[in-house]
Amino acid sequence: MSYPRQRVTLITLGVADLERSRDFYARWGWQPHGDSAPGVFFYQMQGAVLALFGLSDLAEDQGRPGATLGAGAMTLAQNCASEAEVDAVFDAALEAGAELLKRPEKVFWGGYSGYFADPDGHVWEIAMNPFWPLSPDGALTLPDAAGA
Repeated sequence: MSYPRQRVTLITLGVADLERSRDFYARWGWQPHGDSAPGVFFYQMQGAVLALFGLSDLAEDQGRPGATLGAGAMTLAQNCASEAEVDAVFDAALEAGAELLKRPEKVFWGGYSGYFADPDGHVWEIAMNPFWPLSPDGALTLPDAAGA
């Protein structure tokens, strides 16, 4: 086995108000995993886990107590199989309390996508990429490069 492996197994979002964030994700349809513990909520995703963790607790866990942690410098993305599915997932997030950044629209690279921010400013893209087909269970595997 060679290292490093190209994978992400856990994404932790630092949040200002853990209960507010949990409530947003619940309204969007996400349910915390039973292994969630006081101070952290885990969400089982396909092959990975998303965690919500208080900002000050996250800074301390990183060995930087008192540090000011930011949000919005990266984007989480959820790919969908159709434009209609993008619209449905996106609208559900807005109904749950997300901040509209850019309504889904056809984009220059040939797909369809839009952006919103969760209550802590973590940016999500909901997209349909016609060049990246999804498996029946929604998993995304990049297609082989042309000529490979």
